[in-house]
This record gives sequence, structure tokens and C-alpha cells, in this order.
Amino acid sequence: MKTFAAIDVGSYELSMKIFEFSVKTGMKEIDHIRQRIDLGNDTFTTGKISYEKVDELCHVLREYSQIMKGYRVEGYKAYGTSAIRETENTLIILDQIRQRTGIVVEVLSNSEQRFLDYKSIALKGEDFGKIIEKGTAIVDIGGGSIQISLFDKDTLVATQNLRLGVLRLQEYLDMMNAKPSKSEVLLEEMIQSQLSVFKKMYLKDRVIENIIVVDDYVSALVRRQLVSSQNPGYVDSASYQMFMDYLRSHTRQEAAVHFGVAEESIPLIFISATMLKCMVRLMDAKLIWAPGVTLCDGIAYEYAEKNKILVSKHDFEQDIVACARNISKRFMGSRRRGETLEHICVTIFDSMRRIHGLGKRERLLLRIAALLHDCGKYISMVNLGECSYQIVMATEIIGLSHRERGIVANVVKYNHQEFDYYETLGMAAAMDQESYLTIAKLTAILRVANALDRSHKQKFRDFKTTLKEDQLILTVNTAEDITLERGLFAAKAGFFEEVFSVHPVIKLKKVV
Repeated sequence: MKTFAAIDVGSYELSMKIFEFSVKTGMKEIDHIRQRIDLGNDTFTTGKISYEKVDELCHVLREYSQIMKGYRVEGYKAYGTSAIRETENTLIILDQIRQRTGIVVEVLSNSEQRFLDYKSIALKGEDFGKIIEKGTAIVDIGGGSIQISLFDKDTLVATQNLRLGVLRLQEYLDMMNAKPSKSEVLLEEMIQSQLSVFKKMYLKDRVIENIIVVDDYVSALVRRQLVSSQNPGYVDSASYQMFMDYLRSHTRQEAAVHFGVAEESIPLIFISATMLKCMVRLMDAKLIWAPGVTLCDGIAYEYAEKNKILVSKHDFEQDIVACARNISKRFMGSRRRGETLEHICVTIFDSMRRIHGLGKRERLLLRIAALLHDCGKYISMVNLGECSYQIVMATEIIGLSHRERGIVANVVKYNHQEFDYYETLGMAAAMDQESYLTIAKLTAILRVANALDRSHKQKFRDFKTTLKEDQLILTVNTAEDITLERGLFAAKAGFFEEVFSVHPVIKLKKVV
């Protein structure tokens, strides 16, 4: 039995969940502590968190530290989200927290945060698996932004972040001195302006029947069946509209008493509810599911996975790859070409394990780089490397950290242009040596894979690799002429040999 604490330093509140883990019983929540601290208003208004809020934050975290000691917690993870991520003085705040409380808070990128939320939903097992069989959207509503992820037949097909968070919209309403009677109209105008673009780019003719909502505002009311529903956590679109009608037609005081929440929470509940209403109308969804999960659940799930306490039934790695495939499609990439390079890359990677010393995560980054290797041609055939780099860095890939996205972006860049050594690349990009070496190794593999399919005709019926001392034998099985591939192979193979001290050699096994 292990005891673990997950801490979410959010935009609106500070929450901690205590879990017990065991191989036999899995993951069990034993306590949930929440404290409202409105960090987001400071960040989204002034760009910095005030001294008073930092002082309050440290005070609560010291209390959390005592609670963890009481539970004899063996491990913890504390993550900050958009309120800390978007401050101008992030490092100073994190250092103050560590010095004053002893708790180390790490900052999640948006894609990491949303991926943990997504993992927490998958904890629901059969409910999650069943609902995503049909067209489904996960609407993850935070303080600073919302994330919309689309599923089609069990597969994640698109994800996009919109800066429409609850606290951010509240700030806009405050700036406009909006009267309560005007709030809904103004909210809808702000929300619809971004959703209309999202619809044109990602929805098109896609049918979305279900919406899974993750938030700190409406979900709890749906879970407690305070919104009319037959099953806890589920509500149809007609019943949800009745809920909206109630919020619209009653005062804050009346709504607070009716729903059993603090009066100060009602404006934020109304904003979140309005966003969800706009989503339902945009997608013409029939059913809303609020699984009642939080970021803390995702943090705990990740811990349990890494420590092999839980084994996921859902293949999250394939979701990341599927997301990369759809990004490639958006920028007119060839699916067949991308999958060919992906296959060649992982075959070389797997045969070189004892040489490159990289792991499962780097293998995933290589697959993504192979799929996005020439996305920049959508902008320029001349500046292919730089344009590919800019597209990857500007496009969110759910599940990847900012560092990992930087690795992928540099691999696709240097697949097409001369490699910069650490004295140039590392210093210019403030890159650590480990990341630099990973980029060099993955670039070397991708270059060789690219050289083997230089004609873009996928000539090889079969492809095998054998590592023999200082040579990597690439045995290709084809009846086609590979003069082009052989002629240009040496230029690409040179960098591979420099990085690994292994000479790649093409061996042709001709098929008649």
C-alpha cells in the first residue's frame, strides 16, 4: 500500500487529493481538500500574482504539508496551471513556494495539463470507452482557456485550445462594467467569435453526439443531479437548457441557496454554463456527461502508471500519434509517405537500442517527427526546414511538454538543413545537453529513413535492419530500381555515422 498526494495549484482554487494505491485494489481517493485562492484574476489582469496572494498560497500549502504528514504520504506531485504559467515572475514565485513551504511546484504546459485531465476521464473505464464510440467532444474548461478535443470512432482526431477561460471572461465582463442582464449576450458574442472559426476548421460535416465536460463549476451540479437527469453525471440537451433557464431567471442569492454553493461562485458557474451551452448548440450534441474528475485524478493516474500500479486499458500513445497524423493531414502531408517513414524510423530505432540509449518516450517523439517531417511545404518548398519548425512549435500536440515539442520541431527542421552544433543551437535556444543529444540522434535516424524513400514512391516491399559491429545493414526487398536512393544515401548517412559511429549500408534483396 502506498499513499500519494496530488496538488493542483489552479487559477481559481488550490486543491489536494490523498490517494491510496495497491496492486490489488488499484487507486482509491481517501481525502479531498480545497481552498479558494483566486490567482487567475491577478495573472490575467496585471500579468503578475500579488504578494498578498503568494503569501496566502504559501500559508495554505504549509497546511497541506502538515496534512500530508498526518497521512504519512510517501510521495506527492504539485503542479501549477495557467495562473502560474502565464505570470511574468513564474520562477520567483516557484522559488518562494519552495523556500517557504518545502513543496516543489512544477508548471504544466497547456498540452500536458489537458492530457492529464484526459487521462483522468479514461479512469472511468467502460463509461469512457462506450461514449467515445460515437462522435464525442471533450470540453475542458479552465480559468484561462478551454480545450476542445474531438473523438471519432475511438480515435482522437483533433484538439485545440481557445483563450476563453472562465476567469479570463469574467475579467472582460468586469472591464466592460457589464450589467447582469447584458452578461449572457456579451459572453455569447465573445465565445461564438472563436467557436465559429473552430467549426470551420475542425467540425465541418463531423457529427458530435456527446460532450464530456471537465470543469470546476458546472460538473459538480450535474454530478449531484441538481441539473435534471436520470443518471448521475449525465444530462440531455433539453434538461440542460432548463438548467440555463433557471440560472438566467433567478438572482445570485436564490441560485446559491437552490444549488447549495457559495454566492460568489454563481457568476463563474454562469460563465462556464454559458460556454457549455454554446458548445451544445454549435455541435448539436444530444448528451452531456460530467465524469466528475479533476486534474488531481490525472496526476494520481500518471503516478500509478509510472509505478506500474495501474495498467491503462486505453492506448494514450496512439492518441498522440493520431493527433500528429491529423496535423499532417491539415498541412497537406501524404499519409502513405508519413507512415512509410514512421515504419522505417522505428525499425532503425529498435535495432539501435544498445547504441543510442534512448527510451520509449523518445521513440514516440521520433514517430511524430516522421509524420510531420515536411509539414512546412504547405508554406514554402524552399524554406522547408524552418517552416516545418515554426508549424510544429505553433501547433499544440496534446500530451507533449513544451520541451518535447521543441525536440520534434528541431528534428523536422534539421532533417532538411545543415545541423547546428551545441555551441550554436544549445546557446541560442537555451537548450540542455540531453535535449540536444536527443535531437541529434533522432535527426540522424530520420535522415537515413528519408534517404531510403527519396523518390517518395515507397519502393520497399520489405525492410529489415541488422546491427553488426560498426555497421547497420539495411536490407531492402524490392523489384524496383533504387538507383536514386543509393546515389543520395551517402550524404544522409554521413551524419548518422558521426552521431552513432555506425556506418549504415544498403543491401538489396531483389524480388523478381
